[in-house]
Amino acid sequence: MELHQVIKKSLITEKSTIARDAANQYNFAVHVKANRIEVGRAVEKLFKVKVLSVRVMNVRGKKKRSGRMMGERSSWKKAIVTLAPGSRIETGDGV
Repeated sequence: MELHQVIKKSLITEKSTIARDAANQYNFAVHVKANRIEVGRAVEKLFKVKVLSVRVMNVRGKKKRSGRMMGERSSWKKAIVTLAPGSRIETGDGV
């Protein structure tokens, strides 16, 4: 799998911003079949930083109702990447 296919997007939420400031952790939405080794290598190559640890979790899609019809959002995979002290990734959330 190519590096750009592994990492889909950066997740910028209130909780992820607090984790980034406190523990130098960044959250990403990643490919469903990607494992933690592939995610760590992709982050190191794409952003040129040193990765200490990677945690991945499967996020189940929520059930949603539209009138009488029930549907479900797609399930996805989330990765929490901890960087070495002094490393940081420039995100566009300060704009």
